[in-house]
Amino acid sequence: MRLPCPHCGVRDRREFTYQGAALARPDSPDWGEAWDDYLHNRDNPAGETRDLWYHDPCGTWLVVTRDTVSHAVHGAAPAAEGGA
Repeated sequence: MRLPCPHCGVRDRREFTYQGAALARPDSPDWGEAWDDYLHNRDNPAGETRDLWYHDPCGTWLVVTRDTVSHAVHGAAPAAEGGA
């Protein structure tokens, strides 16, 4: 698989570290069901996902939009800018 880095261009997957689903943190500072879901419960969708990846050579966190069925990568954007 090849992933696009906005700084380095399209690179081999071996240059990246997968971190999991790109999820929004709950707004509430208090523990509750939203935090429990955020920390412990994950869907395993077939189809389009948004994942966090770290590009080791340039040190950029990316949100990568990809399809888990076709393995197509639809895009990537720096996580600091809100992702893809």
